[in-house]
Amino acid sequence: MIYEFRTYTLKPGATPEVEAMFAENLPHREKFSKLTAFWHTEVGPLNQIIHVWEYKDVLERVRIREESAKDPHWPPPIGKYIAGMESEIFFPFPGSPELKPGSNGPVYEMRSYIVKPGTLPKMWELAREKLPERETLSPLTCMMYTDSGPLNKFMHIWAYKSMDERMAIRGKAVETGKWPPATREFLVTMENKIMLPASFSPLQ
Repeated sequence: MIYEFRTYTLKPGATPEVEAMFAENLPHREKFSKLTAFWHTEVGPLNQIIHVWEYKDVLERVRIREESAKDPHWPPPIGKYIAGMESEIFFPFPGSPELKPGSNGPVYEMRSYIVKPGTLPKMWELAREKLPERETLSPLTCMMYTDSGPLNKFMHIWAYKSMDERMAIRGKAVETGKWPPATREFLVTMENKIMLPASFSPLQ
């Protein structure tokens, strides 16, 4: 199973209109495969939307994208609002939760690290040891690594009921030693996004 994360940076103020056009046109796209998640950023890089699509493998992704491109209703006509686009293919680490419809949010935190080449297995090993303790505080949404896009990228997403809950849980995780794992020596860069789901996102 693979997940494609498509991140579009929009012109300021365009997010509500773009989400409305996605909502209007989404039924045409979902004739081919279902949307996995759709967020917009609230903290971190602003004016971004992130839509996620699940595929069995790369060949299925190519086939479905070719088929959906023949539908005149897809993609929605949002080109004039886009300032930048990127696509990343992620593989979930073994044992990572699958991205399935649910209501663990509505606040989602995406933490991404570029790590030193060859250290992704060790990153996962150390994180996996800590996950049972960390998940006593709040649920992990997913933990993945890139196969295309920026390489050596380690990404994990956590769900919270509010920003206040996020602050409290992160403080408690550090105070009790439940998180983070001892991975700092492997990190090259770090990025953080706080995301909120669109009304039509399967993950709420």
